[in-house]
Amino acid sequence: MTTQKRKARVTKDQWLAAALEMFTHGGEPFVKIEQLAREVGVAKAGFYWHFKNREDLLKQLLSFWAHEYTEVVTENALLQELPPRERLFMTMQMIHDDNLAGLDMHFHVWAMKDKHVAKKVRAVIDKRFNFVKSIFSDAGFTGDELEMRTRLFVAHESNELLMFKKMNRSQATKFRENRCRLLLRLN
Repeated sequence: MTTQKRKARVTKDQWLAAALEMFTHGGEPFVKIEQLAREVGVAKAGFYWHFKNREDLLKQLLSFWAHEYTEVVTENALLQELPPRERLFMTMQMIHDDNLAGLDMHFHVWAMKDKHVAKKVRAVIDKRFNFVKSIFSDAGFTGDELEMRTRLFVAHESNELLMFKKMNRSQATKFRENRCRLLLRLN
């Protein structure tokens, strides 16, 4: 009997998380099966336990991104129960703290090259938009005011870290509080 410990099986979510990390370095072209297997520390054959091929991995990566970077907010039951102001602020906080918009640029670039990806990315953006729109609607906004505030929020939160220098936690919280107050202010 061998005394070596058997290596624990790598879960599908671990493969996807590692693929997403690889994706951060340059998008879809950077996701390679052999390198991914080295990253998770198992033989390449372990990949095929969870995925048919690279295309299957990429398809599932899209769904993983949609869940881990959007649905964790939009389907969060505790968040849904909060009053609009707190829901808006907590959404900002989650986006910032968990860098939930950090991969958006890579997915948008990939979407420009693949219509299936474009459809999935559009669905994610629509889900975010509808979630934020419900917050502003619950705060009493309608019509153009509702649309404008929703667009401002989604555009800003999706691009803040791409466009602006990262702030310390205290300053970021202060800016979020001010942005929340501004977005919820009636004329």
